[in-house]
Amino acid sequence: MAEASAPHRLPELPYPKDALAPYLSAESFDYHYGKHHAAYVNKLNQLLDGHEWASLPLADLIVTANRTPGARSIYNNAAQHWNHSQFWTGMKPSGGGVMPAALEHRIVQDFGDVTKFKQQFSAAGAAQFGSGWVWLVENKSRLEVVTTSNADTPITEGKRALIGCDVWEHAYYVDYRNARADFLRTYLDHLVSWEEALQRLNGPEA
Repeated sequence: MAEASAPHRLPELPYPKDALAPYLSAESFDYHYGKHHAAYVNKLNQLLDGHEWASLPLADLIVTANRTPGARSIYNNAAQHWNHSQFWTGMKPSGGGVMPAALEHRIVQDFGDVTKFKQQFSAAGAAQFGSGWVWLVENKSRLEVVTTSNADTPITEGKRALIGCDVWEHAYYVDYRNARADFLRTYLDHLVSWEEALQRLNGPEA
């Protein structure tokens, strides 16, 4: 955990760490949330100690660091903090299932049908070379599936992230070993919170 006085803190999970079992185990959370995400937060706070950007909101910090030469380490840790926070809050116990009608309408409008969207999302995530993320985003009033490499995040391109699935190996290796495709299918069918995706679609920009 980050210190109380630090500008950024590991967010509280919106559910117990065993609540997503058997699809994501408590052991997976111990490593992914308790070690990987916590390390990004702690490193970010070290980098911002005494820095002029220390008081910037996280999204503003990411955009600023991304366009500033020599700030890549701040960007990487800030972006991974933001990405992971979106990932945790974008899942729920008994996730997946039927989408809210308003979200389904947008999915059908921009992808043809829900099955085509899921196929595109899973294929994009499975094809992402190395580490990164697969996202459903709103880009200029249109929904798209995009991938980002390593720590990169859609907000640097002005896109609104609705869901984001971590395809770094540490996200799924405890429970799925090297079967990234299985993890992506499980994410869509049993983990994702479509209700949260709709709230992000209707809410203010990050």
